[in-house]
Amino acid sequence: MLSEDIRDGRFLRLIDGLLQAGYLEDWRYHETLSGAPQGGILSPLLSNIYLNRLDRYVETTLLPVYNRGDRRRPYPPYMRMHKAVWKLEMKGQWEGTRQMRRELQRLPSRDPDDPDYRRLHYVRYADDWLLGYTGTRRETEDIKAKIGKFLGYRLKLELSEHKTLITHGRTEPARFLGYEIVVHNNDAKHDRHGHRSINAAIGLKVPMDVVRAGRKPYLRRGKPAAILSRAHDSDLRIVARYQAEFRGIAEYYQMAYNRHRLGLLRWIMERSLTKTLGHKNKISVNKVWHRYRATWQTPAGPRRGLQVTVERGPGKRPLVARWGGVSLARRTTRVVLKEDLPTIWRKRPAELIDRLMAGRCELCQARTDVETHHVRRLKDLQPGNRAEQPEWVRLMASRRRKTLIICRDCHDGIHNGFPERQALRNAALESDVR
Repeated sequence: MLSEDIRDGRFLRLIDGLLQAGYLEDWRYHETLSGAPQGGILSPLLSNIYLNRLDRYVETTLLPVYNRGDRRRPYPPYMRMHKAVWKLEMKGQWEGTRQMRRELQRLPSRDPDDPDYRRLHYVRYADDWLLGYTGTRRETEDIKAKIGKFLGYRLKLELSEHKTLITHGRTEPARFLGYEIVVHNNDAKHDRHGHRSINAAIGLKVPMDVVRAGRKPYLRRGKPAAILSRAHDSDLRIVARYQAEFRGIAEYYQMAYNRHRLGLLRWIMERSLTKTLGHKNKISVNKVWHRYRATWQTPAGPRRGLQVTVERGPGKRPLVARWGGVSLARRTTRVVLKEDLPTIWRKRPAELIDRLMAGRCELCQARTDVETHHVRRLKDLQPGNRAEQPEWVRLMASRRRKTLIICRDCHDGIHNGFPERQALRNAALESDVR
């Protein structure tokens, strides 16, 4: 599949070597019999390339078939009762209408079994994908069968029966990328206008097995305990490591509406942290708090926690590690993704870009359209006798650069050989950037 669009043999051989290199698990080598090793650097990239055909199949074949209707039709029982309530209120007969309106709140306003309304949504991240469908179970099983048939015939893949499940969003959560995805249904939740506000809305939850697995390393016999293997580290490193571990879990689940469930994990980790510092410094937990207690400002307001500061001498900022200050409130604001990342390591454009933008041939000094001559290795520029070498070789060797910005005429001359210059004894592989 890669060779259909990529013509670089070296790149394809590199990918093949990485796929056959094997992997280490518990410091033991295992051969790669098929596929890409789990957690390998190539796994997400190859998944996107290989499953791109699945994306196109779903978008061009399934979505047009299983998406129809603009809106569900009104639910007849709801409309009949709503009309009866309206007539009684127009006549001034208010007795009994309050109870009828309560019954209205228990009925759907739109027909949940409308045969003319269907919706299919598809999302994929690497090799994990999820389909959300509004329709009957028979149609859902038909979609699953079609995808399984496509994967088997076109991509030579098999659906895992214990992982590829059909779940009802209101009765059983679906697992995707570590989240539990549910469909809300609560007639008691209203907006400021008195309308039901969360029914049929999608909600994200923190799975409780994730919380239980996260607190397990910090417990001993069911209680928070010190991690003795970290006692040899400095106080700064201990606090920074605990904070990084909790922040990683808390920030990953920042879109979950039950993110507050991580409060128990935070308490257990905090107790384990203070006991670890107390074991290292031979002091009690209360003395740990007395020594390192601090308050600082966060975007959510002032927060109190533990802070370890290490001075580094005059002219240098101290090293600071903090525990706490991570809010467990659900993030409700929209995050704008920025495609252009800020430049961190360079304050100016790369040298090669400057040379290309100058538009000047570095051999004949002509101002014209330029190209890039590129050698594979600097050692391919044989030192030898400088007088016998071509001018472009001497120029690249003196600059210690594998690139040379030249015009089209000079570039053709390098490949065809200047009459008055001697070609390289070992020709270097070259690529053009036009």
